[in-house]
Amino acid sequence: MREQDIEVFTRAVDGVKTEGRYRVFADIKREQGRFPHATLRMADGKERDIVVWCSNDYLGQGQHPDVIAAMHHAALKVGAGSGGTRNISGTTSYHVDLEAELAQLHGKEAALLFTSGYVSNDATLSTLSKIFPDLWVFSDQMNHASMIEGIKRANCNVRIFRHNDLQHLEALLNEAPADAPKLIAFESVYSMDADTAPISEICDIAEAYGAMTYLDEVHGVGLYGEGGGGIAERDGVMQRVDFIEGTLAKAFGVMGGYVTGPAAAIDAIRSFAPGFIFTTSLAPSLAAAALESVRLVRACPHMRSRLAERAEKLKTLFADAGLPLMPSTTHIVPLLVGDAALCKAISDALLFDHGIYVQPINYPTVPRGTERLRFTPSPFHDDALMEHLIESLTTVWAKFDLKTAA
Repeated sequence: MREQDIEVFTRAVDGVKTEGRYRVFADIKREQGRFPHATLRMADGKERDIVVWCSNDYLGQGQHPDVIAAMHHAALKVGAGSGGTRNISGTTSYHVDLEAELAQLHGKEAALLFTSGYVSNDATLSTLSKIFPDLWVFSDQMNHASMIEGIKRANCNVRIFRHNDLQHLEALLNEAPADAPKLIAFESVYSMDADTAPISEICDIAEAYGAMTYLDEVHGVGLYGEGGGGIAERDGVMQRVDFIEGTLAKAFGVMGGYVTGPAAAIDAIRSFAPGFIFTTSLAPSLAAAALESVRLVRACPHMRSRLAERAEKLKTLFADAGLPLMPSTTHIVPLLVGDAALCKAISDALLFDHGIYVQPINYPTVPRGTERLRFTPSPFHDDALMEHLIESLTTVWAKFDLKTAA
């Protein structure tokens, strides 16, 4: 590679560093059976104990002994990898059974597995325009990057409606020809702003305009609803949503993504989506672990109740301490910082001085000026851990001479 080419890469990274949003990965090892405790390996090679406060393993299922046992058993029985794409030796009974379980979870006819939630969104949304060449897509402005990328690659008519703004959505729908195929794409839980979508009202509009609905439930599945079907199940509208997409890497604690919907639609996506057709399938051990985790989560509503109680407890503690709690109606608890460099500095102080791991959330994940710390309490973050967190946060806030409302 030419020296001038190397300089281009270097300047690009230097720009990120100048803005204070250069990302440094923490080298951590989670400890089986001690979630949310982990070990951090320092730059000098030494290790220290930390508590993880920003994991998307919302229920600690990645550490559940039955989930680990299912993974271990499958690996010993059939080996490490799947051996190919789903079409070429990469379909096992674990994949088939998992898809059936996920379809049942969301009350749909069929489900299709992908290697990640990002891929399931990207592949499905980009493929729909192949099936509907004159498709119009209406996308919430706060949708995840994977949805945005899939919609961009669809190369169809796209309209972005203001976040959760039903009047704007309807006004945009009126721009489309009455007989054109239409799709409304949105999320249930918006993971950075910690709010939810008005799913029932969006379904009302979709039905009035003959539009399909595509709901990303990645931050809701497993955590809401009597059976863990997500916000749509909690709100009693699961059957009204055409496509429900989710992940196996958050509430279920493993890896992979999926989309559920009518059997004919899922079959068409399976037949046309390059992101499904041309990639090696999930390892059987991952599919087996995810299957066990889904079954456990569906059968244990008390886990969802405990998570909700822990999240509300943390919000109360933050508010009582005068910390800048952002509005939240979900299990996600964000604190506003508003500056990228300061957000990183606070995160480092919490990690290295207090053993608390919470990553700074900076642009492009959130808009500039809204940088934040995003806390995700789990059923295993007990009162003692919360008290230590509050003490540490107030100390760090004072260290940086930041004001509190207390």
